[in-house]
Amino acid sequence: MERKYNKKLIPFAKQLRKDMTREEKHLWYDFLRNLPVRVVRQKVIGKYIVDFYCASAKLVIELDGSQHFENEKIVSDAERDSFLKSMGLEILRIPNNEINNNFEGVCEYLLKILG
Repeated sequence: MERKYNKKLIPFAKQLRKDMTREEKHLWYDFLRNLPVRVVRQKVIGKYIVDFYCASAKLVIELDGSQHFENEKIVSDAERDSFLKSMGLEILRIPNNEINNNFEGVCEYLLKILG
């Protein structure tokens, strides 16, 4: 049976929590951490570290910078999404420009999904 996560990634996930992007910080500190449902940052799932994870909703929230629209990254993101979906998770990808230009709309959308 496959492990649910790679324990070797935990120190890297902790470092990523300290070094969040500007958009991750904005979404976390100004919205996600205050929700009535539990959302965690930089969660190790399998061989991946996801930006945000809500276990009760089985939802992964990924914030995507411009590099995610390059061919190589599109392929690796598809593989990652396929793995996460095989774990019964829903993946929501939000471009960084949506966080920067439509933060209120992103928050309203997330509230609808997370109930």
